Amino acid sequence: MEYRGDAYRLLESRGAKVGDRIVVKTRDNEYRGILMPRYELADDTHLVIKLGNGYNIGVSIDRIVSIRLDERREDKEVVEARGEDKEGKGEEGERGRGGSVIERNSTRARLALVSTGGTIASRIDYRTGGVRAVLTAEELYSIVPELSSIAVIDAEVLMQEYSENLTPMHWSIMAEKVTEKIYKGYDGIVITHGTDTMHYTSSALSFALQDLPVPVVLVGAQRSSDRPSSDAATNLIGASLFAATADASGVFIAMHKGKSDDRVALHIGTRVRKNHTSSRDAFESIDIEPIAVVDIDSKRIEMLESDCNVRGRDKSRRPIVRSRFDEHVALIKFYPGFDPSMIEYLISKGYRGLVLEGTGLGHVSKRCFNAIKDAIDSKMLVCMTSQCIWGRLRMTVYETGRDLLSMGVVPLDMLPETALVKVMWVLANSSSMDEARSMLLSDIAMEFK
Repeated sequence: MEYRGDAYRLLESRGAKVGDRIVVKTRDNEYRGILMPRYELADDTHLVIKLGNGYNIGVSIDRIVSIRLDERREDKEVVEARGEDKEGKGEEGERGRGGSVIERNSTRARLALVSTGGTIASRIDYRTGGVRAVLTAEELYSIVPELSSIAVIDAEVLMQEYSENLTPMHWSIMAEKVTEKIYKGYDGIVITHGTDTMHYTSSALSFALQDLPVPVVLVGAQRSSDRPSSDAATNLIGASLFAATADASGVFIAMHKGKSDDRVALHIGTRVRKNHTSSRDAFESIDIEPIAVVDIDSKRIEMLESDCNVRGRDKSRRPIVRSRFDEHVALIKFYPGFDPSMIEYLISKGYRGLVLEGTGLGHVSKRCFNAIKDAIDSKMLVCMTSQCIWGRLRMTVYETGRDLLSMGVVPLDMLPETALVKVMWVLANSSSMDEARSMLLSDIAMEFK
């Protein structure tokens, strides 16, 4: 949405438009950045500028002494970020499917940037003030020009969905796309994703793609790219640095570490959880340290001590791809007064798996025992996790846990979300219940605490 009123007239007199890089001088400061649009109902007395550090500021037009046009929207910086010359043609490369240029002779790492949607791929609707998924992977590349100094990036839009709309079918599509990119020789894959269910997807890809030769990094944002204090650019830079240069392979999540803009943490895909609704450091590794921290200012990657054995990158490896998931699995949180008929309902609907989020060390009420026995007798795979975020599952300590074990409940000492995804994956990739139980109890993707 363009400006109006006094702000519009000021910008028109200077020949400046939304998206241009401008230099604004006030009575006591000078600001250099990109002129951003405003909400339809916003006042006409301020300009909004995105600074080089990613933050947006509002500048009162009453305080402005001068405005100087630095670069047009489609000028040098955006063009260089895309790897194009002034005519929009690659100097040494060919155009990838997503629209950006792959420089075949570049010595920089080659990354595939795959967009699936979410806040990181969103912009504010300046008519309503709401956030909508319209930003493509190529646009993310062009508005974060720092990425061009890290790697040659081929951007592609795979889907445009908020993460609450994703299903196991989408996980399979992502796994197949990652496999395609690996066989095309990319040095790493970065997947932009909504944060709400990103840890489900990271778990799914961790099971579906084993023996990965390079890093696969999921990255999101808590605040869209055109909001003040957006974490989109910082997270993208951190994810790309790790995917391009870290001696690591596997599936990871990259998000802010702490409240500041200078560090991004890399979490193992099966050991991470979103623990805050809106904070930029919402994601935390559970019962383990992040695998690495990226310092954005120095571009330095610090690999941290970890109980998990992360393998180094080796492009000669070929991934084992098992990308099917069985959606007939439920995750149920136990609570006081829980009605066991909910379990009976799942039996009647033909569900093949049930993950219980039990209390404490892994308990549910004895009034649930008969329904659990019926589920197991009906060949349903019934598993137990804990609704506590931190700590271990220990079903042998109390009588209730031991009774559940004797019925055939499978203890899964991992995050409930990871357990749900693993049961879905196991049931789709096993030929018998014995094989499914054996796969469940095997540590496949560092999922066990």
